[in-house]
Amino acid sequence: MSAAEAEDTPLCGRNPVLELLRARSRQVEEVAIVSEGRGPALQELLGMARRLGVKVSYRTRDQLTAIAGTPHHQGVVARVAGASYASLDELLAIPGQRGEPAFFLALDQIQDPRNLGAILRSAEVCGAHGAIVPKHHAAGVTAAAAKSAMGAVEHLAIARETNLIQVIEILKKAGVWIIGAVVKGGQAPWEVDLSGPICLVLGGEGPGLRPLVARNCDFLASIPMRGRIGSLNVSAAAAILCYEVERQRIGKKSKMS
Repeated sequence: MSAAEAEDTPLCGRNPVLELLRARSRQVEEVAIVSEGRGPALQELLGMARRLGVKVSYRTRDQLTAIAGTPHHQGVVARVAGASYASLDELLAIPGQRGEPAFFLALDQIQDPRNLGAILRSAEVCGAHGAIVPKHHAAGVTAAAAKSAMGAVEHLAIARETNLIQVIEILKKAGVWIIGAVVKGGQAPWEVDLSGPICLVLGGEGPGLRPLVARNCDFLASIPMRGRIGSLNVSAAAAILCYEVERQRIGKKSKMS
């Protein structure tokens, strides 16, 4: 893993902080919990923090809001080492370690950290081995992204790379097929073989995949839409595609058994 981007950053919300403690993926400096009105979920979190020897403090809701920078903290804020990123080589090693065909996501200039978090959540739930995000012109794994991911960033390897085209070429040389998601003009996802080693590439809000990125994909996939609205939010599209990958892989396993 690379060095953390920041020494100390707040992470708020019951599930994100609970998954942070469970995963032990980053150093937790302190867990601040609301001083009154704690429910069972916060009691579980409090007990886990104490068992792990993490410093616990009690604050008013206003104090927690000041620390978190938002009133939507659900009564808990953790001060934690900033997000660290895996190298591309580390990502490529994960499928072999699990004995599974590669399943990666590459994100082309996703700007909204909440969209990034939602995409990472879907990816982790569906068993993806890692995600690649750009260093520039894109959201990183900030506190807002981590909160939207609901703990997924503690379990999913994430690489941050400068040049997505170079990443695609490296993945191809490693035997990974590149599947670009486009609004129109691609095959339906269930018409593309997603059961082998693949990387789904999703474009940013609005413009979608950059033309050069799309041209470097092996296949293009489009989600059919029957309504009058012409596109899906990128995080919704990511969820659909990730579950299609899982559906195909489950189907392939059942045929082989």
